[in-house]
Amino acid sequence: MGKVTGFLEFEREDRDYLPVEERIRNYKEFVLPLPEKDIREQAARCMNCGVPYCHGTNTITSQPTGCPVNNQIPDWNDLVYSGNWDEAARNLHSTNNFPEVTGRVCPAPCEASCTLNIDDNPVAIKSIEQEIADRAIASGLKPESYGPKTGKKVAVVGSGPAGMACAQQLARAGHDVHLYEKNAKAGGLMRYGIPDFKMEKKIVDLRVAQMESEGVTFHYGAHVGVNLPIEQLVKDYDAVALTGGSEKGRDLPIPGRELKGIHFAMEFLPQQNRRVGGEDLGRIEPILATDKNVVVIGGGDTGSDCIGTSIRQGAKSVMNFEIMPQPPEHENKPLTWPLWPLKLRTSSSHEEGVTRDFAVLTTKFTGENGQVKKLHCARADAKFQPIPGSEFELDADLVLLAMGFVHPVHEGMIDALNLDLDPRGNIKADQIAYQSSQPKVFAAGDMRRGQSLVVWAIREGRQCAHAIDKFLMGATALPR
Repeated sequence: MGKVTGFLEFEREDRDYLPVEERIRNYKEFVLPLPEKDIREQAARCMNCGVPYCHGTNTITSQPTGCPVNNQIPDWNDLVYSGNWDEAARNLHSTNNFPEVTGRVCPAPCEASCTLNIDDNPVAIKSIEQEIADRAIASGLKPESYGPKTGKKVAVVGSGPAGMACAQQLARAGHDVHLYEKNAKAGGLMRYGIPDFKMEKKIVDLRVAQMESEGVTFHYGAHVGVNLPIEQLVKDYDAVALTGGSEKGRDLPIPGRELKGIHFAMEFLPQQNRRVGGEDLGRIEPILATDKNVVVIGGGDTGSDCIGTSIRQGAKSVMNFEIMPQPPEHENKPLTWPLWPLKLRTSSSHEEGVTRDFAVLTTKFTGENGQVKKLHCARADAKFQPIPGSEFELDADLVLLAMGFVHPVHEGMIDALNLDLDPRGNIKADQIAYQSSQPKVFAAGDMRRGQSLVVWAIREGRQCAHAIDKFLMGATALPR
């Protein structure tokens, strides 16, 4: 602990944003980094608690109380305070394959569980993490290896954060790893879901280059279960890891759903990411918010991303509906700390020009000439039923459904392997062995646990790699 009294001497300082009128003109990142002096002072505020909830584990549930990848936060805070950036980067990478990603897009459960959050003054852990990662990238990402080649071949299906973390760990353990991706580039939701204004894709490209230098072979345009039989991979490889996303979107099956102009968020967001990345969209109809009244249904991160993208495309107006009641502005600390609290969260996109409304139930869509024109809504009661007399209408030219995902797509490789599913429709595999009902087939990430965070996907990918290495070799040195 470098500064015993740091938490008494320094107040919380965090990164700021470019002004709204400036940042909405493009799709570049707009977070302004803290000067090194301020970052080191924030690191000095870490109390090195006797029970560090920021990266600890609940002894009853075995689930993290803070960081899902168990980043050793007090350790690298001390190293940053001391100016030892190289050792801080080594420590951070020992638990997190892609800290530059989590430093940008993770909602920071570590900060929610920080002891200093008792009075809303947590250490700026997320900003420190990104600074460590960005400095490491600037100095050059070098290939790593944990051991000699094993002669074992592993196929990883899906190059999102779970798949990339799993593939990288297995390659470092000496296995011949082949990563199959249905899209033209790697990254999964990191590339095609998260907008560039939150995370520019050069970050993903640098990690792909590092993984290639470590021996991972990427196969693009390989849609396993569609244009590449999953049975072939199971036959050709010693183990197969299924790490695709939970891509079956939650629909809104109400009258008028068939009208044009109503789309899932993950039809809308990838298009813009492909435009920014210079990818060919192919023969698909463009989905654009330009000069339109846009309604985003769903109040989570995906809804927020739709809002920021719509504003940058030049929407006439943007409205955001959430069926849940509005959360409190401040959490009930004695009730929730150090667990993730329920409170109103306002993202940078919410600050850019959107009207938010809560406890709203959409009852039907109506339109003209097959195109949506209006939403018909009502206030929702505690059981999410319409309150009589509370009905209202709203103009809408584009409706984006951002209500989450229910489970992975079953058609294709999951059905072909006849894998057992859990009650929610995810691949059934426990959190120790990560094995599916087919012994050679493993599952991790959203495909196993359901829709979740990037940081949870990284954790799952690392633990799945640990399990596969142990399955193949009888023992493993890979960390869990």
